[in-house]
Amino acid sequence: MNLRPYQSEAVAAVYEHLRTRDDNPCVVIPTGGGKTPVIATICRDAVAHWNGRVVILAHVKELLEQAADKLRHIAPDVPVGIYSAGLKRKDLGYAVTVAGIQSIWKKACDLGPVDLIIVDEAHMVPTEDDGMYRQFIADAKVVNPHVRVIGLTATPYRMKSGSICGPENILNHVCFEVGVRELIVQGFLSPLRTKAGLQKVSTDDLHIRAGEFVASEVEDLMDKEGLVEGACAELVQHTSDRTAVLIFSSGIRHGQHVVDVLKAKHGVECGFVTGDTPDGVRSAILGRFRSGDLKYLCNVNVLTTGFDAPHIDCVALVRPTMSPGLYYQMVGRGFRLHPGKADCLVLDFGGNVLRHGPVDAIRIATDDRGEGEAPAKECPNCQALIAAGYQVCPQCGHQFPEPNKQQHEAKASTEGILSGQTTREEHHVSESTYHVHSKRGDPAAPLTMRVEYRVGFNRYFREWVCFDHTGYARIKAEAWWRARSVEPVPGGTEEAVEMAKAGALATTLAITVERKVGDQYERVVAHRLGDKPARLDDPDAVPAGAPIDAAPYIPDDEIPF
Repeated sequence: MNLRPYQSEAVAAVYEHLRTRDDNPCVVIPTGGGKTPVIATICRDAVAHWNGRVVILAHVKELLEQAADKLRHIAPDVPVGIYSAGLKRKDLGYAVTVAGIQSIWKKACDLGPVDLIIVDEAHMVPTEDDGMYRQFIADAKVVNPHVRVIGLTATPYRMKSGSICGPENILNHVCFEVGVRELIVQGFLSPLRTKAGLQKVSTDDLHIRAGEFVASEVEDLMDKEGLVEGACAELVQHTSDRTAVLIFSSGIRHGQHVVDVLKAKHGVECGFVTGDTPDGVRSAILGRFRSGDLKYLCNVNVLTTGFDAPHIDCVALVRPTMSPGLYYQMVGRGFRLHPGKADCLVLDFGGNVLRHGPVDAIRIATDDRGEGEAPAKECPNCQALIAAGYQVCPQCGHQFPEPNKQQHEAKASTEGILSGQTTREEHHVSESTYHVHSKRGDPAAPLTMRVEYRVGFNRYFREWVCFDHTGYARIKAEAWWRARSVEPVPGGTEEAVEMAKAGALATTLAITVERKVGDQYERVVAHRLGDKPARLDDPDAVPAGAPIDAAPYIPDDEIPF
């Protein structure tokens, strides 16, 4: 089996981390991006090349079955055992053991010395208590003090404690990360579209317990007759051309209500699974859904992780959640590619996209209610949920009011299911100044030239030009200089600033500033320049004159210092 390029990069990053650091790495790959082949490859190499022993930990049996199957495919010669009460196996003595944490957390010593512990869905490992994962790892270190832990997850954070990586946590550093948007662009994940429900619910009166809305209150809120009937009507309307629709309800009573209304009002059969559904019944329902015999499937918190049905082309969130991880896992059921699947439609009836932001740039709120500017907005014309930066709805063409007017209108909720959408605005420049910039706290870092553009009474934008850097950063700095001056490119930052202050550069008449959803800072991406001035040693030199178009400028992707 050939790994995708980013999967190979993830494996290499893990090995580099284990070689050069003495702490534990974490790999972040989106749902549907293929974490299991990465796990299987690491297991194969550990056993075949280094004569190591590995245990893979997961919390649901579906993940255990996936890991074991992938291992048999990638490394058929590697002995693989399974330790899981749910799968009725308790194998010991194998080079690789795939284990359910609930079954093995007290049995680390029974396994004997283990060299690697790989944790699938590593966000399940708590950072604030001693739980099953910590107990197992502590016991494994008694047998082999040098055991290393590798975590893989799509969501490297927890609602209450933030990042799962830290100096005092089991996992210490993200060694590799690839994003949802990147994999969609590369063709490895399905494109997404989003719509909000017409009927709005307010969660203002819901109480929060352990970082999540109180379940009983959520169910009471969402299980109102009008809300259920309205959501079901919209769901049927929007999914007439869809193949497989997965619905997340707020509770068992609510879920059954949704199923009943779909049947009675719309003649639609909808399967229903909960944590109480017997295994045999659950397997039969899921089998019908996967085969295409059942188009609609409603569930209550059971199909968030480990459930693989690539043909899902609509996910309906008929519930609100305060948990960014749960929000991501629900939407993630639609990430996978499938023949004939053009995209996945996310129907959000619980305000989750507006609450948490894009699935590739989820906002982790620092307060209970996530106060502040909402990370998304809803088109009032077609109910599309889109990035806050859009001024025109990409779905229907609706023109949004200017940002300063939106503040005074009660109508708009102020991101799309994906981030990255951008807005650009040109500003007249009244003054440009040039400064030598040194990186704070790092005197060894190369100097840069900080250019400050004044665009209002007291408003400035900045960009950094890297004359003291090497490679691509220096190439960009040279192009920047040549677009503005007939003088030779300076050898360093201090010389560049001195020449700029002496009048070597064309006047900057206007700049174009780009704002991208999810980015902390705005970026200067284009310029309108005056004429290049004459050489500094020319006695007839005059200031820059009429505006001309600047030479193409390569926009900075990031400040490289």
